[in-house]
Amino acid sequence: MIVGAQWGDEGKGKVTDLLAERADMVIRFQGGNNAGHTIVRDGETFKFHLIPSGILYPGKPCAIGNGVVLDPGVLIGEIEGLKGQGVDVSGLKISANAHLIMPYHLLLDTAGELRLGKLEIGTTRRGIGPAYADKASRLGIRVQDMLDPKILRQKIMAALEPKRQIFQELEVQRKRMRDEGVDTAGLDDLDARVDLHAMTEEYLTYGHQLEPYIADTSRLCWETLDRNATVLFEGAQGTMLDLDHGTYPFVTSSNPVAGAACVGAGVGPKDIDEVWGIAKAYSTRVGAGPFPTELTDDLGELLQQRGGEVGTTTGRSRRCGWLDLVALRYAVRLNGMTALALTKLDVLAGVGPIKVCTRYRHPDGAVFDDFPYHQSIIHSAEPEYEEVPGFDEEIGECRSLEELPLAARDYLDLIADRTGVPVALVGVGPGRDQIIWTRPPAI
Repeated sequence: MIVGAQWGDEGKGKVTDLLAERADMVIRFQGGNNAGHTIVRDGETFKFHLIPSGILYPGKPCAIGNGVVLDPGVLIGEIEGLKGQGVDVSGLKISANAHLIMPYHLLLDTAGELRLGKLEIGTTRRGIGPAYADKASRLGIRVQDMLDPKILRQKIMAALEPKRQIFQELEVQRKRMRDEGVDTAGLDDLDARVDLHAMTEEYLTYGHQLEPYIADTSRLCWETLDRNATVLFEGAQGTMLDLDHGTYPFVTSSNPVAGAACVGAGVGPKDIDEVWGIAKAYSTRVGAGPFPTELTDDLGELLQQRGGEVGTTTGRSRRCGWLDLVALRYAVRLNGMTALALTKLDVLAGVGPIKVCTRYRHPDGAVFDDFPYHQSIIHSAEPEYEEVPGFDEEIGECRSLEELPLAARDYLDLIADRTGVPVALVGVGPGRDQIIWTRPPAI
């Protein structure tokens, strides 16, 4: 299982690509197209939002599990884009139980952020949260519903009914904002976007296009495991964005932690053998929310530029800071991690001495070695740093630990020692081959 150990964008796509070569099946278990994985292979860049990265291996079963919320238009665009790059997508399977993102979910997402103003969460405005909310309210529409015109129409009608008043209020809000000169692009064409007939026809068309891929992905997982083959579970976002355990309310709308894979893929916990947490050699975060080690100076900007820290999905610049061991230890505990994969170590070359946050200090003098449970403490926490020697050498050509500068090796040892789990893989550049295996996976 692969999970993000920070605030997302840790490089899970690359690690999934590497491990998928050894696996018999790959399944994505939560999130939606608010996630983005980038893989560079043979000089060509591939961007994924919904399809598991393992699709780059021809014919390999790659499933979108029931825990994912799915925008069918986005998925079809991704399928066609990959085909255009010469990728065989015949191995793609989509859970019939996965819930759909509807046009009104995008409206509600945008309206919610606009209503919050300066207090906005910083969502990707892809409709993820409202889709999960409808799922919990039993008003959700699932992939299988696109194959039945009567049921699809009835379910859309039922989902729209309790939202009618909200849409009326949105129209009033849109007119007021437009009069005030505020951009209302996300709220335009409201009537057309909540038209029952148009939506039904659109999603029936999506259903016809996607029908060859729809399957019982939980059973496929079970059959793969039952023959002692290997399934790779691919998570999106990161632990610190988890709905229950992250920096709430500045979190995603699903559970990116390891425990959610069993629910989101439809397998039992005894089937999980290894949990790999993916983390950068420093920390990044997209959007609003607490970020104790954030660097708002020239060094933070340097990390952003050198690391190419721009969101795959949103195009937003990522906030950058030193590695936060308090948060990383918390992620290790929550996920029961058996190993870490550390990416972008090369970005730290030449930045001078490296700092790592080892604990937090609150303005009232309280010290926290463990991640505090109270959000007010997290928002006002000041990091306490330990400084270690940096390294100046470029490491992109290194392929073994012995080839790394001593300071880089010491940094890896420090992380393993303070988190209690080994660093099994080190990324030393964006290329697929720019890695160092320190402990090969048991697959």
